[in-house]
Amino acid sequence: MDDDPWDDWPERWDGTDCDVRAAVCAIPREVKDGFRYDEIPWQRFRHFYGPGEEIPGLLATLAAGDAQAADGALGQLWTSLHHQGGTIAVGALAVPFLLRIAATGRPELRADTLRLVAEIGRCQHMGDGSRGGLLQVAEEPLMIDGSTMCPVDWTIQAARQAVTDDLPLLFPLLSDPDPEVRSVTAYVLAAATGERPHVSSALHARLAKEDDAVVRVSLILAIAQLAREHQDEHAPKWARDLWADPGRPPEVRIGAGLAWLCLVTDPAPDELHALLDDPDTRQYDGLLQRVPWLTWMDRTGVGLRSCIDDMLKPSIPATVLGDP
Repeated sequence: MDDDPWDDWPERWDGTDCDVRAAVCAIPREVKDGFRYDEIPWQRFRHFYGPGEEIPGLLATLAAGDAQAADGALGQLWTSLHHQGGTIAVGALAVPFLLRIAATGRPELRADTLRLVAEIGRCQHMGDGSRGGLLQVAEEPLMIDGSTMCPVDWTIQAARQAVTDDLPLLFPLLSDPDPEVRSVTAYVLAAATGERPHVSSALHARLAKEDDAVVRVSLILAIAQLAREHQDEHAPKWARDLWADPGRPPEVRIGAGLAWLCLVTDPAPDELHALLDDPDTRQYDGLLQRVPWLTWMDRTGVGLRSCIDDMLKPSIPATVLGDP
């Protein structure tokens, strides 16, 4: 009897043509910089609604000068590559080009283009505002996408590596004139898998001079996400010092409170309960809805409140610093 073709899956695909990680790593820099789409193996992978060969045409339209066409192409890319919060393999192949388009393309589409990059490199997380879920990036190892049977975490790993390879394109965007771009850039940088000290230093430096409330919270959560994944033992004290300081702006204290809860397993102290449950904090629910981590918590506009409720419920177990 023939061997089951799914025996040793997905290990037998590791490093093969079916491994999107290998496909992304094999793209030469000159191909990415030159937008040489015809040298990318799009045909190996599907998106949620059709063949991967459609993606380069949409990328080319997004990069072109026609505003209406570019906006339409970006909408189609979102539909094809990020369906109901999920990510799919061919999206990782698009990440290097999306980053270059974001850096050099139409400024009014920059934030949404970067947001798509971040979501391609992140697990399906809609509605999970728990202490273990808010900053989670990795997916369960055996979770697959139904179109290509590729492990979803391979897609996430490939997209995150593509982000790491192109960090020089992202760092300047932390100083973009548009606060939304700065906020989403922090969201993308939080997914970097390498050069963590360099990335964290850039985020801290921006936080020290940032004056926009949404961007401040995004920077804090990005720093915390990197620290959590890399088990930075100094990060919990950093976050606690921020939320415990009454001289800090309210949004900084709120963001740091959420970050601290994600970094430790300790019960929330009374002082943090008082801060997050304070009626005055509720005035920030609408404003901080634009923080990328909080947008998905509740699409009706109370993502912050949903997140606070989830984190302060004693029945929800905390996740140890560094756990996936």
